[in-house]
Amino acid sequence: MSNVPFEDLGTANLVVDSVYEGARKKKLNLGSEPLTKLIPGIGNMGGFRKSVDPKTKTLRGLVLVSTRNEIDWPDTLNIFTGLYAYFGDNRAPGKSLHDTPKGGNKVLLDIFELAHGSKEDRAKCPLILAFENTGNGFDTEFKGLLVPGAANLSASQDLVAVWATKNGKRFQNYKANFTVLDCGEISGDWVRDIFGKRTTILSDPRTPKALHDWIVTGKYLPLQADPKKYIRSVSEQSPKHGIQADLIQHILDITESDPTSFEPIAAGIWQLLNKFQMEIEVTRRSVDGGRDGVGHLVLGPASDPIRISFALEAKRYKQGVNVGVKDMARLISRIKHRDFGVMITTSAVSPQTYEEIRIDKHPIVIVSGRDIADTLITEGINTVDKLDKWISKLDFERLSGGRH
Repeated sequence: MSNVPFEDLGTANLVVDSVYEGARKKKLNLGSEPLTKLIPGIGNMGGFRKSVDPKTKTLRGLVLVSTRNEIDWPDTLNIFTGLYAYFGDNRAPGKSLHDTPKGGNKVLLDIFELAHGSKEDRAKCPLILAFENTGNGFDTEFKGLLVPGAANLSASQDLVAVWATKNGKRFQNYKANFTVLDCGEISGDWVRDIFGKRTTILSDPRTPKALHDWIVTGKYLPLQADPKKYIRSVSEQSPKHGIQADLIQHILDITESDPTSFEPIAAGIWQLLNKFQMEIEVTRRSVDGGRDGVGHLVLGPASDPIRISFALEAKRYKQGVNVGVKDMARLISRIKHRDFGVMITTSAVSPQTYEEIRIDKHPIVIVSGRDIADTLITEGINTVDKLDKWISKLDFERLSGGRH
């Protein structure tokens, strides 16, 4: 990852995971915002910024900016699948789904219809770029070039209207699923031309091949990280400041007097994380926060399912105390042929341990403190009160095999 200074934005290319800096001023204002200098013609506020041809009213380009602060609408990027989930702009009651001030949800509806049309329709789709605020002033990180939909999602699944509640009132918003195309670096001049005058994409040699091929064939080529090679640092596994850290700390606090009470919570997290039918039993082992858990994922049609067995280990560790080689060795020793393991911790797995299990290709899922927080927030459990209510509804007897 590299940083592009504010002074260089007007000529910069767009590189995935690079940070585009805001102006370094003592007093920040909207003139310090980097995206309007990187891509002239878009707005300097909000998460939904458009470039529209003033004559034809055609949408040339669209910039989606995730603020990281919308806990009710957590935009997410899965680096292993290349799938980017972005929520629309109807985020409070009082408006219909498409009646939003900036018309963002209507734009989402239109571009997803284009994506499911012909080659000519896809060619009309605006250039879509995703950015994320870093939390450091106006600095913004480029997440990639997007196209609507995904290879594994049908037209009824990639743009979905979801219900939400605020102050006791119900309303709908869109959850839009995009694919991040396999384009590591994009010509900045090309992007500025598209947003400025919408040059012909297909005949332009600067057009990324993955975008060209999607327009012509409709096939998706996502930008994907190899999970077998990806080693997350401790900081990447740890909860972020704010609500993520608050949720993990609350779990630590309420299990302080009885550390073993974390394990049914961990089993519940594992169930939230998986949408497959699951059978699981967690049995008490010791007061260090660990349990022997066993279970099955039930896959296939109801008329002829199969069961894939797993062993689960839960570690209630405070931040700074990481899962080590000895902890992981115990889980590895319990994995039978064709089984897999699940390590769930409120903390993180040490870099050495993480690297060893990936190099040795052990079939182990790591669910760290940040993963726990992300899972809870994605499921709408984004306050301490909601966390307490969710925990109170867990079937501790069933998850503990009747031994809790």
